[in-house]
Amino acid sequence: MNIKKNYSKKRHQSYASAQTHAVINGLIGVIVIAFISFYFFLTPLNPQSIAFWLTLIIALFVFAALKSLTICSAAAGRMQDQAAGQKTWKDVCGHEGIFFILPLIAIIALLLIALSGSPVFSSHKYAAILNVEDAVFSDDLSESLGTDSIALMDTASARMLGDREIGSLSNVVSQFNVSDDYTQIDYNGKPAKVAALDYAGFFKWIGNKSDGVPGYVTVNPVSMSASYVQCSQPMTYVPSAYFYEDAARYIRFHYPTLLLGNLHFEIDEQGQPYYVMSVYKNTISLFGGQTVTGAITLNPSTGELTHYALSVVPNWVDVVVDGDLLCRQYNWSGTLKNGFMNSLIGKKGCKRVTTYEADEDDENDDVPVSDYGYVSKNGDIWIYTGVTSVNGDRSNIGFLLANERTGEAHYYSIAGADEKSAMAAAEGEVQEKGYQASFPSLINVEGHPTYIMVLKDASGLVKLYAAVNVEQYNIVTTASSQTECLNRYKQLLGIESGSADNNNNQPDNSTGTDNDAPNSVTGSSDISEPTVADAETNLTITDIKYIDINGNTYIYLISENDTLYRAKAASHEDMLLLKKGDNVHIAYSGKDIVTCEKQN
Repeated sequence: MNIKKNYSKKRHQSYASAQTHAVINGLIGVIVIAFISFYFFLTPLNPQSIAFWLTLIIALFVFAALKSLTICSAAAGRMQDQAAGQKTWKDVCGHEGIFFILPLIAIIALLLIALSGSPVFSSHKYAAILNVEDAVFSDDLSESLGTDSIALMDTASARMLGDREIGSLSNVVSQFNVSDDYTQIDYNGKPAKVAALDYAGFFKWIGNKSDGVPGYVTVNPVSMSASYVQCSQPMTYVPSAYFYEDAARYIRFHYPTLLLGNLHFEIDEQGQPYYVMSVYKNTISLFGGQTVTGAITLNPSTGELTHYALSVVPNWVDVVVDGDLLCRQYNWSGTLKNGFMNSLIGKKGCKRVTTYEADEDDENDDVPVSDYGYVSKNGDIWIYTGVTSVNGDRSNIGFLLANERTGEAHYYSIAGADEKSAMAAAEGEVQEKGYQASFPSLINVEGHPTYIMVLKDASGLVKLYAAVNVEQYNIVTTASSQTECLNRYKQLLGIESGSADNNNNQPDNSTGTDNDAPNSVTGSSDISEPTVADAETNLTITDIKYIDINGNTYIYLISENDTLYRAKAASHEDMLLLKKGDNVHIAYSGKDIVTCEKQN
C-alpha cells in the first residue's frame, strides 16, 4: 500500500516539475522574441503600434508551442502510467492546445478594432484631420520671393554634386559615403539640401567609431554647388553606426513608448548638425488617423536629446510633418468628406493630390506615387503639389501648399496643367537634345502661377532652366540661367523686365516670336466667354471631353442627342467634378455654357 502511495506522489511531482519546466521554456522564448523585436526592429511599447501587437501575438504562439512541446515530450515516455480515475499525462497533453487559442483571439480582436477605425466607419474623422484653409495665391506666395528662394534641384542631382565634392577629399572618401537621404531645409532664409556622411560599412565603423563621423555636405539648389562642412565635434550617434551608437536605436532606448519615424538630418542656423525624428499619434481607434504630435532632436556629437511638442518646435527645424503624410492627409480630406461610399461610387466633390506612376526601377512600379516640390517661405519649407479631380485627367483644379514644420495647409483654386504636363511641355521645347525635366517648383510671376524647373542631360547635369505658365502651359521659355529664364518668360507675358530688352532680346528658344503679340502664343487667341445666356435646357451627360485650346482647358459635355456644349475649366471649376450619367441644367449661348447646375 505504501509503495502505491509513494508511486502516485512521485507521479504528481513529475507533473508539477514538467509544468514548471514547460513554463520556463515558454517564458525564455517570449523574452527572446521581445528582445529581437525591441532591439533590432525598435518596436515601441505602445498599444497603438501594429508592430507591438504583432510581437505580442508571435510571443504568445512561441510560448504555447514551447510549453506544449515540453509537456508532450515529457509525457511521451510515460504513456504507460495509467491510473484509474486520475488525471494522466495523456490528459495533460490534450489540454495544451488551449494555449493556442489566445493568440487567435487576439488576432480576431485586432482585426475588428482596425476595421472600426478604418475609413469605412470613420470617414468624417479622417476628413477632419488636416485643416485646409482656402487662400489667395498671389497673397500667399508673394513675388518678393526671389530666385534665391526657389529650390529646383532634385535629390538625384544633389547626390551627384555631393559625391563629387567628397570624391576630392581622399582622407574622407576612403572611409565614408555621403548619405543618399538628402533633406530639403531653409538655411538662413535660403533653400538648401543637406546630407551627413555615412560609415562605408560595418568594418569602417569599427575602424573609425572612436573618431566619429567628421562632417556633412550642403548643396545649394540655386547655384548648383556643393560644399563639405567639417564638424567642430565629430558625430557619434548616426544612422550608419551599429549597436547603441545607431541614432534610431539610441532614440528608441530613451523613448521606448513613443511612436517614432521619419529620422532625417538637419542643421540649425549656425551649422550645428542634428538628427530629427517625428513623434506620431493615432487619433482614430488604435491604428487609424495618424498625426504628428511633436519632434525629437538628437545632437549626434553629444547625444543630447530634446522632445518638443509640435507647437513649440524650434524654427530651425524644417521637417516634422513630412510631405508624404501631408499628401495622405489631404487625400483623406479630399475624398472622404462626403462619406466613404461616395469616395467609391458617386465621387461627388472628390479630389486628391496629383500622382504619377513610379519608374520601372522602383519596387512598386504599379502603385501611383504622390510627388511634390518645395518652396522656401518665411523661414520654413513648404511642400506644394497639384490637386486634381479623381477622374484621372491631366489637369489641376488647384494647388496645395503645406508647411512641413507646423502642418499648416493652404489650398489655391487655380485650374491648369498638372506638373507632368508642364514637364512634358518644357522637354518638348528642346526635344532634339533629349533633356529631362526635374519636378517643377511653383512660383508667382506678376500674379501668374508659374512652374519653373531645370532640364538635365543624360548624365544628370543641369543644362537649362524652363518656365511654364500653369494656366496656359504652351507658354514656355528656356534659358541657361534662372534669372534669364524668368526675364524671357516675363517678356513672353508682356511684362517689363529690368534686365532684358523687350524689343531686341526676344528669346530664341521660347514659343513666342517677334511677330507675336506680347501676351499671345503662336498667334492664337482665347475663345470668348459669353456672359448672357440665350437658352436653357436639361440634359444627361453621355460623355465628357477635356480639350486644351491655347493653353486653356475646355470641358465639352456631350448630351444624349449628341449635342456639344463647352465651358472654360478655369471659369467653371465645379464642372470638373461632373461625370458620365449626371443630369445637369445649363444656360448657354450658342454652344458655350454660361451656368451649369447638377440636378439631384
